[in-house]
Amino acid sequence: MATKSLRSQEWFGRKGKDGFIYRAWMKNQGIPDYEFRGKPIIGICNTWSELTPCNGHFRELAESVKRGILEAGGYPVEFPVMSLGETLMKPTAMLFRNLASMDVEESIRANPIDGVVLLCGCDKTTPSLVMGACSVDLPALVVSGGPMLTGKYNGRDIGTSDVWRFSEDVRTGIMSEEELNLAEAGLCRSQGHCAVMGTASSMACMVESLGLTLPGNAAIPAADANRKVLAQLSGRRIVEMVNEDLKLSTVLTRQAFENSIKVNAAIGGSTNFVIHLLAIAGRIGVPLTIDDFDAFSRNIPLVANLQPSGKYFMEDLYYAGGLPAVMHAIGRYLHNDCITVNGRTVGENIAGRVSLNRNVISDLDQPFNEVSGVVVLKGNLCEAGGVLKPSAASVPLMQHTGKAVVFEDIEDYKRKIDDPDLDVDENSVLVLKHVGPKGYPGMPEVGNMGLPTKLLAKGITDMVRISDGRMSGTGFGTVVLHVSPEAADGGMIALVRDGDLIRLDVAGRRLDLLVDAAELEERKASQAYPTNPFTRGYAKLYVDHVEQAHLGTDFGFLKGGSGSEVSRDSH
Repeated sequence: MATKSLRSQEWFGRKGKDGFIYRAWMKNQGIPDYEFRGKPIIGICNTWSELTPCNGHFRELAESVKRGILEAGGYPVEFPVMSLGETLMKPTAMLFRNLASMDVEESIRANPIDGVVLLCGCDKTTPSLVMGACSVDLPALVVSGGPMLTGKYNGRDIGTSDVWRFSEDVRTGIMSEEELNLAEAGLCRSQGHCAVMGTASSMACMVESLGLTLPGNAAIPAADANRKVLAQLSGRRIVEMVNEDLKLSTVLTRQAFENSIKVNAAIGGSTNFVIHLLAIAGRIGVPLTIDDFDAFSRNIPLVANLQPSGKYFMEDLYYAGGLPAVMHAIGRYLHNDCITVNGRTVGENIAGRVSLNRNVISDLDQPFNEVSGVVVLKGNLCEAGGVLKPSAASVPLMQHTGKAVVFEDIEDYKRKIDDPDLDVDENSVLVLKHVGPKGYPGMPEVGNMGLPTKLLAKGITDMVRISDGRMSGTGFGTVVLHVSPEAADGGMIALVRDGDLIRLDVAGRRLDLLVDAAELEERKASQAYPTNPFTRGYAKLYVDHVEQAHLGTDFGFLKGGSGSEVSRDSH
């Protein structure tokens, strides 16, 4: 029995006509009357969809959550929200992250829910659910879907990061289409999201490091029985959180966000982490800027040896001790007194959780890479910021000056990249414009452009690449992303022309277009910037209101929250 006033009783505890209506139609599901008499009502926010393969097992996972809720004396109510499938949605799932967050927020607020379990796995489902829940601020915790089992091909382990390698090999004739089909058959061997430290795994680590999950959530494979155990324990715990009135705003402190930035550095997490964490901070009201990502990850080395920055896979991370072991390894850098959803502190959760395999999780004395985290670049080419992941980049290119080879948009890139007459060499800098939040729209994962075929044939495997778009967390290379402001919003990247010199100085945190200021002013005066091409619907809303990448690409009108109170009845 709950020890506090329950929000759901504003619906089910009513007398007269309104209470009659709220209870009677729920009873057509065979629910006994006593279930409405003071039990915490727990929502299970489910992003299951057959169009989101990463989340295809969530119906089964929800049943485990329900068992835990019932055991603890609550009553579960499962509800669907928009599901964002990274591999299928066009033009990009990122376009719909904010829309899904609105669905989540209003679904929670409008219904008789005392607490909520967020079931999420594929890349954008995690931030969208957390963003929406933050704007309501009820007791909530996350259960991730878990990574796939490691892929297998030709006697070796493979993961999503290999897709980019296979693609280049096919383009140069090293790999045949038949061999590619065999690799395709062996990549996705089980339920779950990508098996490497891509964006989905980075998001699972993000919510665990923020304190929004039970310890160990991030790395348990989807196919492992312990994933269901964790789901059931999470169901038990959310009922306790309701009784304790432990809300998201209590867990998501400034210190929790700093912890998450440090953990993302230690695991070689996705650059997409920056955009999503900024958006979550904006919803819960924690001041966070893009510069914080550089400041708080600068001294954190890479201690998790995972693709794409390292060698191993999420399944290996689980066997080596999971994220608690990673956090234990960097424990002296963390705010160990932060409270988490299990009611314990970070320090209590990671105490004694040492690495079980030093090839996968090292310590601070012998890290896999001294350089990690997210580097935030400034300069005249990215006045508000750009990001680069040094652990996935090539050291010789971290200080580089080269001539720009410009692609005005993604169609221009596709037309030119395999042209044998393209004026490009290995010292060139590839620049892709108009793939930012407004320009695409939705900021797709095309920033890690494939290299020109004629350079691949020479054995070139990396070049400096710059765009106002994103790249998959499974991608790699010396890639500058999220250049802000974007080309479609008046950013300097719109003015770059073929042959312009560009200087990248990672150590100095600079990205500069080496063109005379007077020349740039002339270009700016003659530059035509696009207007919103959409006249209706969500795409119009998005382009009109989306903020730039350095602010998290949320809608300005969604910053903060409206709370959980709904004062008016529907009848």
